[in-house]
Order: sequence, then C-alpha cells, then structure tokens
Amino acid sequence: MSEHKEILESMGEKMGFTPGILETLEELDPEFLHKYRRCDHKILTDGALPAKTKVLMALAVVASKQCESCTMAQMKSALNHGATKEEIMETMDVIFMTSGAPAVAACREALKLLKEK
Repeated sequence: MSEHKEILESMGEKMGFTPGILETLEELDPEFLHKYRRCDHKILTDGALPAKTKVLMALAVVASKQCESCTMAQMKSALNHGATKEEIMETMDVIFMTSGAPAVAACREALKLLKEK
C-alpha cells in the first residue's frame, strides 16, 4: 500500500469515515495529504483537550461558516469520537448563540445523523 493510501486509511479510521475531499486531494496532490494530516492529527487526538471536545469545537466553527458538507463531516467525526446527543445539542446551543439561525440551518442534514443513532 502506498504511503498516501496509508495516510487516507489512518485518517479515515480516526474520523470513522474518509471524506471524499481527501480522496480528491490525494489524486490531485498527494503531498498535500501530509499537511492535512498534521492539522487533522491535532484535532483528532487527545491533548490538553480531549479529541471529542475539539471535534465539537470544529463542528461549531464550520457551522458558523455555514458549510453544510463540513458540518456533516464534523458531525460524523463527533459521533465517532463518542459525542452524545446531549453534547451535540449543547454544541448546537453554542452555535445558535454565537452564529445565529443560518449556522444552525447549515447543520440540518448533519443533525439527521442523530436520529439514526
């Protein structure tokens, strides 16, 4: 297996899925995956903050940017990291208070994942 495929597999294991954008990036510029992995590693591993907390923070940030595909990816990652419905809904409160209804709306499809649990 190539080094780049191993990076994709490793990142996919940590998130619980492999975002399609990573596969596209691997095709276009395999070296970009190294940069992406360094950043992802900071979020997806425990440090002073648990990875689950950092993923919930990332969910709030991408929701504030109103990126629907990003909220889906972060929601999947949050669930994979053991976030509970209550933790996610409290994060939704923070999203609403800091970024308003449009940011909450960006989570519309991602929130459907909670109904599947």
